[in-house]
Amino acid sequence: MKRALLILALLTVVALPFLLRPVRQVLAHADDTLVIITPHNEAIRHEYTQGFRRWYQQRTGRTVAVDWRVIGGTSEIARFLESEYVSSFQNHWTKALGREWSIDVQAAFANGRLAKDASPAAQEARKAFLASDVSCGIDLFFGGGSFDFIRQAQAGRLVESRILQTHPEWFTDAVIPQTYAGEPYWDKQGRWFGNVLSSYGIISNDDSLARLGLPTAIRRWDDLTAPALIGEVALCDPTKSSSIAKAFENMIQQKMQQRLAVLRAASPGVPPKQLEARAVREGWIDGLRMLQLMGANARYFTDSSMKPPIDVSQGNSAVGVCIDFYGRYEAEAAQRHSGTVRLHFLTPAGGAVSSVDPIALLRGAPHREAAELFIEYSLSMEGQKLWNFRVGEPGGPERFALRRLPVRRDFYTHEEWKTRRSDPDAEPFDDGHDQLVYRPEWTGGIFREMAFVIRVMCLDTHPELAAAWRDIIRAGQPSAALAALGDLSMVSYDQMGTRIKQALNSKNKVDEIKLANELANQFRHQYLKAGELARAAKR
Repeated sequence: MKRALLILALLTVVALPFLLRPVRQVLAHADDTLVIITPHNEAIRHEYTQGFRRWYQQRTGRTVAVDWRVIGGTSEIARFLESEYVSSFQNHWTKALGREWSIDVQAAFANGRLAKDASPAAQEARKAFLASDVSCGIDLFFGGGSFDFIRQAQAGRLVESRILQTHPEWFTDAVIPQTYAGEPYWDKQGRWFGNVLSSYGIISNDDSLARLGLPTAIRRWDDLTAPALIGEVALCDPTKSSSIAKAFENMIQQKMQQRLAVLRAASPGVPPKQLEARAVREGWIDGLRMLQLMGANARYFTDSSMKPPIDVSQGNSAVGVCIDFYGRYEAEAAQRHSGTVRLHFLTPAGGAVSSVDPIALLRGAPHREAAELFIEYSLSMEGQKLWNFRVGEPGGPERFALRRLPVRRDFYTHEEWKTRRSDPDAEPFDDGHDQLVYRPEWTGGIFREMAFVIRVMCLDTHPELAAAWRDIIRAGQPSAALAALGDLSMVSYDQMGTRIKQALNSKNKVDEIKLANELANQFRHQYLKAGELARAAKR
């Protein structure tokens, strides 16, 4: 009897989840299929599935099933695509072309900067890849930062879409400008197109700030370095989230531009190029020092850009850096739940520029026609309305308010739509307000290196950094200890473009690991020294 009861209990435990699971709608057989890889969340995937299926059927008279592939953020997607195309091209190279595979061929075929003096095999491999239709089995890459799409385009994994030819009227300054405030919004060769805008800012919790004795107005990036915020700042790992890496880059660029303004006022006779070069180098250090103290205040560095606003909402952190739509959504949800305004999202004045989340056609897309139509739909006004219309409004989303800002400039010219929008006051193309102008020549070429340095400086050495910062705060922030903490000579602007870039771009990945260990050890040593100086000053 006991054995029978145990077996019955075991069967009940196993069967219960299946009995209680929600009923799912089984997708009927569709005429066509579309496969999309994306970092976008479930809400975006749901609304674009429903909207595109209706639009597609009206346009073609056929049904379509959207197969979403979700494997993580853009960094994970980039690694996946690289791996899949290596496998696919190796098969093409050895079987279709009958050539011998080698490390040289593997390193060259997706190298957008292949040297002119590269070996004949390397040059032939690159030429063969660009002429091929090798596939990773996926049609579209949808969502993520423009940096990732630029790299994929340079590698040759993205191919030209026909949208520039079918709708040239969309790609003008009046609709989707090619660049805005220094940021690229679409690729001139038609390989990727910005679909929706992203900006960055600070989400803060009034209750948590009051608990810490801080003013509720957190308005500048520098405010996140306040000693009272130690252990209270929610941050992301910039090597895992390219969106947050972009936010950090914006912070550094603001410091560079502020430094340039100061130097211009103080040195009117100095040649502009000379002033700019100095401002870039000094602003780089100013920005890194600010990020270092933000890192010292960090409660954690998460892999997910969605976690900080949730933790700030729950009071687990007082403030956090997040993408604008996550911040706005969480603030709205908290107000709806409690009936009070206790969460605030704010983009620091002149501290961030709107960049794009693009969409692109992948080389060898198995369902190219459906993929081309999805690109057209997402950039049409029907697809753009989904980003910022309220739930239930005509043309808006069915279930989820996406709280994103459309990339089309003409979307904001329809005054009658303001009552339908989730964010009627958002005007990303307002040239009159204090605006950061992105200068790609300053930091665009060291974007990956920047994320690497921030990780080593703040994440890999966080226990030592936080301990030193606590000692410095207790000692009243003595100048000698602060100077030791903020010695960034080993990661100067010139070092980024030489030694650090060479290690990260080396064919031997061990070089990157060695450099990371070397820098981490140096930072740990100086953090320990800073702590010792602070304790000595307190005695």
